[in-house]
Amino acid sequence: MSRQTYRSRLAWIFGWAWLVFAAWNVWDLVAHGSMPSALVAGCVLGVLTALVFLMALRPAIVAEDGGVRVRNVLRDAYIPWNAVDDVIVASTIVIESGPLAVRCWTPQATARERAKAASRASRALASSRTSKAERAAAEAVGGRTHADWVAQQLTEMSRTRRETAAGETRVTWSPWAVAAVAAAVALVVVTIVLA
Repeated sequence: MSRQTYRSRLAWIFGWAWLVFAAWNVWDLVAHGSMPSALVAGCVLGVLTALVFLMALRPAIVAEDGGVRVRNVLRDAYIPWNAVDDVIVASTIVIESGPLAVRCWTPQATARERAKAASRASRALASSRTSKAERAAAEAVGGRTHADWVAQQLTEMSRTRRETAAGETRVTWSPWAVAAVAAAVALVVVTIVLA
């Protein structure tokens, strides 16, 4: 079974760095903190960690043998390859399946990223030291962002993997996301009651 995961690397690195920071702070609060300030600080840390998990670590597009799974902040979507009608990129990747249009949280194509890609391509085309092969490559990928590349990969997979499609299109609430929100709310309630 082949799986390919697409996500924002910067968000993923930030998310894991935050978890290390949060773990160190939890240790510090337990070892050196005093009530009620340690409880309030722990609550803030817990809520922020839940948000980082939901917004930086969880979102991804997972291409599987049978279809594509989209993990957004609170919801999951699964679309079998034979149900993928189109994959387009605006500011986000949108996977269309019949009347359903699934917007992917990550990777995103910002205006700044598009401008940088276009600038890179125009510099490569304008350079007199650029070989013909490099110019051809710059023309082929000029102005493309990571989101454009991911959309192209998904489009190609939807064409080549139609016969291996499995399952049916569905959009559900993610149990992990709901649990993270519930834990953050419970932490706030406990802090208000005890502080």
